[in-house]
Amino acid sequence: MIVVGGGFAGASCARALKQLDRDLAVTLVEPETAYLACPFRNAVLAGLRGIEAQTFRYDQFGDIGLIRTRAVAVDAERRRVRLEDGTDIGYVRLVLAPGVDLRFDALPGYDEAAAAIMPHAWKAGAQTLLLRDQLAAMPDGGVVILSAPANPFRCPPGPYERASLIAHYLKTSKPRSKLIILDAKDAFSKQRLFEAAWQELYPGLIEWVPLSSGGRVTEVDPATRTLVTEFGSHKADVANVIPPQRAGRIAQSAGVADQTGWCPIDPVTFESRLQPAIHVVGDAAIGGAMPKSAFSANAQAKACAAAVAALVRERQPAQPKLINTCYSLVAPGYGISIAGVYQPRDGLLAEVEGAGGTSPLEAPLSVRELEAAYAEDWFRTITSEVFG
Repeated sequence: MIVVGGGFAGASCARALKQLDRDLAVTLVEPETAYLACPFRNAVLAGLRGIEAQTFRYDQFGDIGLIRTRAVAVDAERRRVRLEDGTDIGYVRLVLAPGVDLRFDALPGYDEAAAAIMPHAWKAGAQTLLLRDQLAAMPDGGVVILSAPANPFRCPPGPYERASLIAHYLKTSKPRSKLIILDAKDAFSKQRLFEAAWQELYPGLIEWVPLSSGGRVTEVDPATRTLVTEFGSHKADVANVIPPQRAGRIAQSAGVADQTGWCPIDPVTFESRLQPAIHVVGDAAIGGAMPKSAFSANAQAKACAAAVAALVRERQPAQPKLINTCYSLVAPGYGISIAGVYQPRDGLLAEVEGAGGTSPLEAPLSVRELEAAYAEDWFRTITSEVFG
């Protein structure tokens, strides 16, 4: 078994495969020496957390083979994965967990050079620190603009948690400043909870501009930090541009991504609908109602591993039932959440009606404090399980 990608999806799948069947030879292909986790990265931006708390090394994978180079292509017919060093390795079944690539071709003016001026910070690491440093250098009274893309993208509540924690930083360190969210959507995850919290914690500090009011950014000028919309232009002191996304590059070259840029899969086995014996899990997959989150990636990886372990032993895979819970911090000690349960239906992962929900809209601070603590506990649990 070959697993490509060592994030929450790939690392979880490699571990689960080995736990399900000790006799399976499992190899994880991952070029980095450490993983930088995206959950809680917004706390780094606000100065509430160090980047080291987001960093997890690939040192504790036991008898799982680890190849530290990049997979660059897949020959699906011959069932071979080509590596960056020119060698190739064969597989019985291949699991791809490539995460997302940012679409630098989708927003005029925004490319990798522009990201050095108007950081996306959507992959944890250097971009996170760049945006943090820009916020720290901005004078009090400055304008921060965050642009959020249309669906689908990794971590649907992420831009709004980010806005919340940047607002916390501005309120406590630069109170004359303002944050504008330019949004390519008219609605977003946990919207009522976020907006109620913003009204309570940050009155007048955050302005959300939806699609219908001209929120969609159509062009940027990094030289002047200007974001252009269909309704006018906005000049920022700090601009955080989150561009459209698609499945990671290896998914495109392996032929498992369709015209949307994402990967259609069987919701029971996570096997690609375009290439046999290749499974896709995590952010790159078209997960139906299931959002692109670390929790989803971990749950999908375990279900996929169970299906793969069954298939190689010529057994019928079981129908999975999957859970996702997503916590968001609005301020230190102030958390909100959304949860859902999903199962295969009509070829996709569909939400089980009545099985999920959000935090109560009106709740005492003690509930928000508990949810913030649950978020910390969840992060410690999942990173310990996945990275050891």
